[in-house]
Amino acid sequence: MMWLLVSIVLISLAGVPGLFCPREGSGGERIACLLTIAGCVSGLIAVVTTLTSNHAIRYHFPWSMPGGVLALRLDAITVAFLLPLFIVVAMGTIYGLGYWPQRENPNNGRKLRLFYGLISGAMILLLSAHNGILFLMAWEIMALAGFFLIITEEHKEEVRRAGFIYLIATHTGTLSLFAMFAVLGQHSETLFFPDMGTLPLIGSSLIFLLGLFGFGMKAGLMPLHIWLPGAHAAAPSHASALLSGIMIKTGIYGLVRITSFFAEIPPWWGWLLLIMGAISGIFGVALAIAQHDIKRLLAYHSVENIGIITLGLGLALLGRSYDQPVLILLGLTGCLLHITNHALFKSLLFLSAGSVIHAVGSREIDHFGGLLKRQRWTGLYFLGGAVAISGLPPFNGFVSEWLIYLGAFQSFHHSGSSLSLALLTAPVLALIGALALACFVKVFGITFLGEFRSAGAAQAHEASRVMLWPMGLLLFACVWIGLLPTTFRPLLEQAATAWSGNPALPKLTGQLAPLWAISFSGWLVLGLLLLVGWLLQRKSSKLPRDIGTWGCGYRFPTPRMQYTASSFGDSLVRLFHFGLWSKRHGGKVKGFFPKEENFSSHTPDLVLNRALIPTFRGLAWLFHWLRHFIQNGIAAIYLLYMLLALIVLLTLLLR
Repeated sequence: MMWLLVSIVLISLAGVPGLFCPREGSGGERIACLLTIAGCVSGLIAVVTTLTSNHAIRYHFPWSMPGGVLALRLDAITVAFLLPLFIVVAMGTIYGLGYWPQRENPNNGRKLRLFYGLISGAMILLLSAHNGILFLMAWEIMALAGFFLIITEEHKEEVRRAGFIYLIATHTGTLSLFAMFAVLGQHSETLFFPDMGTLPLIGSSLIFLLGLFGFGMKAGLMPLHIWLPGAHAAAPSHASALLSGIMIKTGIYGLVRITSFFAEIPPWWGWLLLIMGAISGIFGVALAIAQHDIKRLLAYHSVENIGIITLGLGLALLGRSYDQPVLILLGLTGCLLHITNHALFKSLLFLSAGSVIHAVGSREIDHFGGLLKRQRWTGLYFLGGAVAISGLPPFNGFVSEWLIYLGAFQSFHHSGSSLSLALLTAPVLALIGALALACFVKVFGITFLGEFRSAGAAQAHEASRVMLWPMGLLLFACVWIGLLPTTFRPLLEQAATAWSGNPALPKLTGQLAPLWAISFSGWLVLGLLLLVGWLLQRKSSKLPRDIGTWGCGYRFPTPRMQYTASSFGDSLVRLFHFGLWSKRHGGKVKGFFPKEENFSSHTPDLVLNRALIPTFRGLAWLFHWLRHFIQNGIAAIYLLYMLLALIVLLTLLLR
């Protein structure tokens, strides 16, 4: 446990020395990077120690706060969330040396590093907290540090707007968590977290619903995702990787943890999570296809992947409700492994996108084009992340989604009960994967292929080595899990046993989940890809270089002849018009000799822009009108108010 405490202190205070260093100097950022890496290494030692001990490690320290105890607990569930955290935090801090150097950002560089370390340390403390007050304190520190990360460029209006929407959303969710812990404390008669499977069913539904709202708001589970797209787009790219890859998973951690407290799980919990997961997955990826801003597009893919994770958790809850150990194992292991996988490939995508933005100077996809000629390594890393997030072998996204598929297929054996409806999870997951693949074909094609679409793209340059190395290591981790998934089997099995409280759960081996088959097929696919690539390279090397590729009859193509972000995804976006309500402008060509025509589309967020903002604007107008109506400056009306108040008071007294 000492290694974990050292990790929390080093990472949390990593940005403090930089406050005393010159604004234009690089000493502070290097110190912060070294302290953060040292803290991550210390944390990884704590993770390995916990896994090898095969039991939970606890640490209690007295605290003067009433009801508060510095109580920490490391078990397999916590480790499943801490492992990707340390990897992403370390890669992000190295990447930041090149992406956000202090000499180029003297006004906000120190602030960024300070709150990057603070939010990382708070998340470690949160994930290992075993006391309600300590958990809420860490939660609030994480929330506030996240706000300051988002508004790093506070001089921009859109950044301030995204920050305040995040602040409102996160504190709304926090209020729900305060209520949840109050009710939980009444049932468990202590502020310590209960042991697994020890709480009765009475009062559990209120705790679950309060937790679902509070934790679901942080996770970005639709329709509670309103803060997520703007916040991820506004923050610096390595901060976006931390927010998307790690911070939103604290909401999933909360759901996993509180559902483990109860001895019985009502079936409607699992069904509700399956429904919300399906909505988040399908509409998250549909909204992503409609985006023109590359970071907003990646943000909506976070909503999509939170939906996939929730599908796995929903299956696991149904397994507990219907006493199906196999469903528990496959659902929860798929959920937990996808948490790690998403942290890795989404961080890789955000860092790759940051490299593109850093080189071009824009987040608009239509300003890119042809960047593979200028940024070969960045293009390769982005392609690897795109394949992984689409759930294709031989990358890690395929393994976790495959486990969830197996869990869904398990319900096929229960055709006589309502559990068989869980089989619908499989086609939902297939639809999500197909749409994700289409989305990243669009993004990669428009960004890296074709001709330059702007002067910034034509002058783009490859990222520095300090930015490329973290991306390369993240891609290596994605490939590692895809080719060697058995290395994660002990962690996943321990976490499933700890969550369910059932030591007799089956193992991820044999006919149930042959991970060796995934490993073999992954190596086979990788070998075939390398062979085909070698053959194509060998054949093309013998051809003359002065002959252009086939261009549909156009010898000298221009950017106007290429698909835009709007036109590429328009056919898919129109399929979901009933839920997206996209605005389409132009694009109607008439006659044999049509005039020049332009096409564009815009898709506001359905919940935030279509529902919440108009509703609150209407309420603001109503209250403004009421204030003017009541406070109209007429003395006779004020005397009438006094008379009515007197009549009401006398009526109440005479009763």
